[in-house]
Amino acid sequence: MYYVNKEQIAVRLNSIPDIASALEQLSANWQGSLLEGLAQERALHLAIETVTDVGSYLIDGFILRDASSYEDIVEIAGEAEAFPSSIQPLLIELVKLRKPLVQEYYGWQRSELHSMTRDLPDQLRLFGESVKQYLARELPDESDLRKS
Repeated sequence: MYYVNKEQIAVRLNSIPDIASALEQLSANWQGSLLEGLAQERALHLAIETVTDVGSYLIDGFILRDASSYEDIVEIAGEAEAFPSSIQPLLIELVKLRKPLVQEYYGWQRSELHSMTRDLPDQLRLFGESVKQYLARELPDESDLRKS
């Protein structure tokens, strides 16, 4: 029997609507201000942490192979079919932004709208719904995360 921390996964998945909405608003109204640039950085960072945290919980809970990097977390969760393979390249591109956002933030181009800000919202929502479906499939006798 697996111990999958569904509560912590749900907490993270529940943040997706707000993150996706923020990215959409930034993309639609982009003026290149400092405030928008900082908001974009934070929204992308939250998206990265959400995807990697959920992936890590899936890896730990289902005792999947160990991940060696953030990209590997996405690949392992993808191999387990926790989300459609069609969004895996975008999610890998997303997690590759972690180092520039967290460690090399001083070089981030804050006045520019990053393409991920436009491309990510729908894919992030799909990721969340897919993970919920995956858990319902893999843990059919347990409480349903779709209610979360």
